[in-house]
Amino acid sequence: MELWHIGNTTVRSPYRLRNALRVLDESNLLGNLVGRENESAFAMLLHNADVLQADRIVRGDDGDYSDLGRKWRSALGQLGFLTTHFTRADRLPNFPEPDPILAGYVEGMELTGRPYEITPNGRRLIGADSLPGQQECFLRSLVAYQIPSIIETRYHSQPFSPLRFVIKVFFVLAAAGEEARISFSEMALFVQTRTPDDGVETVVENISQYRRERNAPGVRTRQYDRTAYLNAVRALFPNQTNTESKINTFNDYADLTFRYLRATGLFSNRGRGIIIAPERYELARLIKDREFTVLPTREYLQNLWRGASLPSDETLSAIQIVRNLENLLRQKGQEVTTPENIEQLSIADISQVRYRYEELLRDLNEEEYAKEQTTLFDEIVLYLDVIIKNRPLVTLPNGEEFRIPKGETPAYLEWIIWRAFLAINELVNKPYEARRFQIDQDFLPVNTAPGGGPDLIFEFYNAVIVVEVTLTSSSRQEATEGEPVRRHIAEYAEKYEGIKDVYGLFIAINIDSNTANTFKYGDWYRKDDSKINLQIVPMSLQDFRNLFASGKGKTNFAHHLFDVILKCRVQANNDAPIWKKKINEQILRKVNELSIIKNCSSDGN
Repeated sequence: MELWHIGNTTVRSPYRLRNALRVLDESNLLGNLVGRENESAFAMLLHNADVLQADRIVRGDDGDYSDLGRKWRSALGQLGFLTTHFTRADRLPNFPEPDPILAGYVEGMELTGRPYEITPNGRRLIGADSLPGQQECFLRSLVAYQIPSIIETRYHSQPFSPLRFVIKVFFVLAAAGEEARISFSEMALFVQTRTPDDGVETVVENISQYRRERNAPGVRTRQYDRTAYLNAVRALFPNQTNTESKINTFNDYADLTFRYLRATGLFSNRGRGIIIAPERYELARLIKDREFTVLPTREYLQNLWRGASLPSDETLSAIQIVRNLENLLRQKGQEVTTPENIEQLSIADISQVRYRYEELLRDLNEEEYAKEQTTLFDEIVLYLDVIIKNRPLVTLPNGEEFRIPKGETPAYLEWIIWRAFLAINELVNKPYEARRFQIDQDFLPVNTAPGGGPDLIFEFYNAVIVVEVTLTSSSRQEATEGEPVRRHIAEYAEKYEGIKDVYGLFIAINIDSNTANTFKYGDWYRKDDSKINLQIVPMSLQDFRNLFASGKGKTNFAHHLFDVILKCRVQANNDAPIWKKKINEQILRKVNELSIIKNCSSDGN
């Protein structure tokens, strides 16, 4: 038994690795990341680019941040996005001693042999603008990845592929008649404490027994789970006295492994667990069926740095994946026509068919997700509440708990406002047209919307609302948001001029009076000095939450939303502090009005 995990506990969001690579690539530290001074400089670069959040950098503590730089460097190296710096101390019984320099390891990869260069798979990740493209980079990495290795020497088992091991657990669960799902606790207790040396069947037997006993009549599940965790800690760490710390370690590792597995695109959330994503089932099966081979150190590193080949790189396997996607689309009522001569097409052309089908399937799934939001008003309000109160743990109406990842609240704020407008169910643009941030296969945000445009664009039958959101407060809010928000809204006002009215909605935890003052005057001048009148309303997140919550069960809620916006704009001739109060008052009036409508409806009047 051995407790293992994928990824790095410092970098919990895999998708941030791409931004870190881009920062490194544009710096003078590329291939020059050795030494405390350079490691600290790397940490500062990541902090300044909003990739890394560290309170002690904000405070300006002692100036030595080399440990942070090393951790991020290690995270990039673990998955093969950076080459590694080896010394003669890097040796394992199962692996030969590495060469003192890297030159022999980088043949044919356009690398110089310096330590901490960006690898071919790292370059592929930097260039991947789409989420599926990024996920393919993580998949190529984890197909190649093994533990222990010359990079990760702390493990003592025989080398194995964590990805293949997890995939096999799913298939053996299904073959045993169990639900092909791994819950969070099952990952922590049974999957990450075993290796192929213990046997996949043993893991599945343990999970099956756990499910039977836990779901038996009269069992208190929390107490049962507590005992299961204590038993696991004692089995792996018999001399450990601080059991709470180790229980936290089990959970931290499970959370981390779930995140990196999902970053491959092979897995989706199912409750507080994961399943193999239906659209990736065939690819997962093909990966499982490939025999795992322990490569010599040099070949292993070359494979990891290039990124492993995938079944989708081979003609017959690629066609099987296309056929699986075709079936899934037809099950959703979408007719597609696969080229009759697909067997004669090049792998590049087959891949284009696959990409088209995957994109179509993602769009259909997102449209279904958008429709579901009309039934999830209460859940959306809960997310708004935890962001307002800065409490990242959300207990959903079904009792499940979800924690907003540290450092990702800005992305989740954009995401929950998007969901709120989807729940209104009166948009004429598609859900994927209404957002500029990326979402993963579970419709969760991967990052915030990129610069150069608004966060969200909601088109209704008669008008458009351009939404900008921020967690920034105080006078810094006006400095960072004032000009970009007005410019972005002006672009849409010009685009829809003479077609539809365009309104701007600026949402923040608190609205600074200087920001409100900037938005009072809605004029924007084009390059030819002609003027566009902008209709912008700054609204606190609490006010938006109250207004949205009052719309539950209402038809034509968009009418009430536009009514509030117009009445708020009428009050814009007041000084900024007074205007903010007037906006709050208008929203309270609308909330009360909608409450009366609800009460009359419930009385049958």
